[in-house]
Amino acid sequence: MAYTPVAYPDDKPAFYQVLREQLALHLADAPTAVTALANASAVLSDALGDCNWIGFYLVRGDRLVLGPFQGKPAVMEIPYARGVCGAAWQQKATQVVRDVHAFAGHIACDCASASELAVPLFAADGRVLGILDCDSPLPARFDEKDAAEMDAIAADLASRIANLA
Repeated sequence: MAYTPVAYPDDKPAFYQVLREQLALHLADAPTAVTALANASAVLSDALGDCNWIGFYLVRGDRLVLGPFQGKPAVMEIPYARGVCGAAWQQKATQVVRDVHAFAGHIACDCASASELAVPLFAADGRVLGILDCDSPLPARFDEKDAAEMDAIAADLASRIANLA
């Protein structure tokens, strides 16, 4: 299916509703987890303004390994509990970092990043499958409302990829 540009509403709840609809549309027939996450990163990148890197890190043993993304080339492996993504994995909780320069051990995918949102994707048994990572060059780009909405998106993505190869 070809991508058609979407006019996203300014109202945050309405924005995220349209975003969830777009993700469902573009992930509906994904044959593999990689294809689903590739399209998800493209849709998220198109929709989320003021972001310079959006993508996924996937749990592989004791590391997060770079998955599909939109943005500049990135760190390919992140050890458990390192950086914002590693903290999200270790704590099994979304991380909203308003100033990445104040986050001890921050790992930059793009040196222009100033804030970050890292959201775990959970398997049905509670294991972390991966991390949805969003970076912005703006300080405090993400808030708790974004975190709650992205938690719901991550839950949907995790359920979509759980049974895909």
